[in-house]
Amino acid sequence: MDLVAYTRAAPHRGETVSGREFRTVPGGKGTNQAIAAARAGGAVAMIGAVGDDDLGPRLRAALEGAGVDTAALRTVHGPSGIAHIVVDDDGGNSIVVVPGANGTVTGLAPGDEERIAAADALLMQLELPMEGVLAGARAARARGVRTVLTPAPAQPLPDELLALTDLLVPNEHEAAALTGHHVPRRAAVAFLDLVPEVVITLGEAGSLYAARGVEPFTVPALPVRAVDTTAAGDTFVGALSVAAGEGRPMADAMAWAAAAAAHAVQRPGASSSMPTREEIDTLHTTTQLQDAR
Repeated sequence: MDLVAYTRAAPHRGETVSGREFRTVPGGKGTNQAIAAARAGGAVAMIGAVGDDDLGPRLRAALEGAGVDTAALRTVHGPSGIAHIVVDDDGGNSIVVVPGANGTVTGLAPGDEERIAAADALLMQLELPMEGVLAGARAARARGVRTVLTPAPAQPLPDELLALTDLLVPNEHEAAALTGHHVPRRAAVAFLDLVPEVVITLGEAGSLYAARGVEPFTVPALPVRAVDTTAAGDTFVGALSVAAGEGRPMADAMAWAAAAAAHAVQRPGASSSMPTREEIDTLHTTTQLQDAR
């Protein structure tokens, strides 16, 4: 659950500032990507855990309300995961994640391998223990299912996980932390020694694609005024995975995902800000027509 405080500027260490609004919004990178993909038209099942506290039923209901299958979402004793988020007037954010129930997902439960095997793609993030992420990646690779990894929160990645990843989608800060290269194109090229494809999200500068044997290219972001950038990257990944699963060329899939992210940053909240497929299609088509003029 995202506990979101909106304020003019985020406090510095030791400083107290006044906020203008507070919201609780279902979030977490896994939930965000699941809801984004479902609203973008994907058929989505969620593997994870919530606690038996007051937040657990709300998180489950948010997923189900977006059309996500929660049969594999476990309920465990203890608190659900939470994120303390401060959003400033420029739409920027700072986040502290407390894993809670997420920390119990150290492997797959009965039926999870079959769910993964039936999918076109497995979307993974790093808010679960690494053992759980690796278990999912191994199951996907064994069944020939495409794996998409968002390496966030940024941390050293095991060689095995990288070897099991088909598409890596870091943001520019995560890419720099993982490769030591602060120029995104250099970071992308470095990643290709480890994974076959990478998309680095660049915020207002769009996104950068690189693959082995392909000249890297950038797809621009849409020029909009950001209200809250929380979950913009997750919205992008969810929409990108749906578009790629439909067989769209990567450049078009990235542009479609950029339209989804542009919608999301114009609204407050994480999962509550994510657009429907119709909204994405409309903005994407409008942008293409404007570019053609």
